[in-house]
Amino acid sequence: MGQKIHPTGFRIGTIEPWASRWHGNKKNFGKLLLQDKQIRDYVRKEYGSAGIPRIEIERTGEAVNVIIYTARPGVLVGRKGIKIDQLKADLQKITDMTVHLTIHEVKRPELSAGLVAEVVADQLRRRMAFRRALKKSVQTTIQAGAQGIKIQISGRLGGAEMARVLVEREGRVPLSTLQANVEYGFAEARTTYGIVGVKCWIYKGDIDRGQKINYRVTSAAGGRFERPGRRGGGGRRPRGDRNSR
Repeated sequence: MGQKIHPTGFRIGTIEPWASRWHGNKKNFGKLLLQDKQIRDYVRKEYGSAGIPRIEIERTGEAVNVIIYTARPGVLVGRKGIKIDQLKADLQKITDMTVHLTIHEVKRPELSAGLVAEVVADQLRRRMAFRRALKKSVQTTIQAGAQGIKIQISGRLGGAEMARVLVEREGRVPLSTLQANVEYGFAEARTTYGIVGVKCWIYKGDIDRGQKINYRVTSAAGGRFERPGRRGGGGRRPRGDRNSR
């Protein structure tokens, strides 16, 4: 029986920083936690076309600082900053507090697991062949400098009567190693045959012991990662669909 754990939650406290950084007592903890979810859901729903893989939230006594990582900051900001002002006003209605927005550009979207999963999901929505979509995304990410990638899609692939799972991988993805910087992303493709889930794991290298991932650095070109001396996996070939054999 498979034993699965979320790669991000597994590494929190060792190399993965918290996405929400604030303190709350028993009285208001539930309220603040719900506000964090409402903020993230609203931003991704209204500005999903901007390519937003990560949203961090910091709180002080009087204000909320929302840090948004986006692949297309121009879509999020808008002409002369009109959209960003509207977003700030909408978030202030949700929190009833002063909101400060910080925008960080993701300069290498092909190395972001969340954005890669969104790209695959978007191609499935546009009825692109699922095997072609997977192989194209895997090749693009490896060429960008990733040491390993695994993409898994599940659902009624190609409109088949029975749902199934297809996995495409290249390189190595050490999910059990705490020092391994493995980024995880998930997306859903709502097709005419039903929902197809897309999961993506990208291995970028190892982090030094005692240090944590700095997303402000890794989101830019040339992220600082410690690369192992030799590449594992022995050039493992991607696994195909069992039903196609």
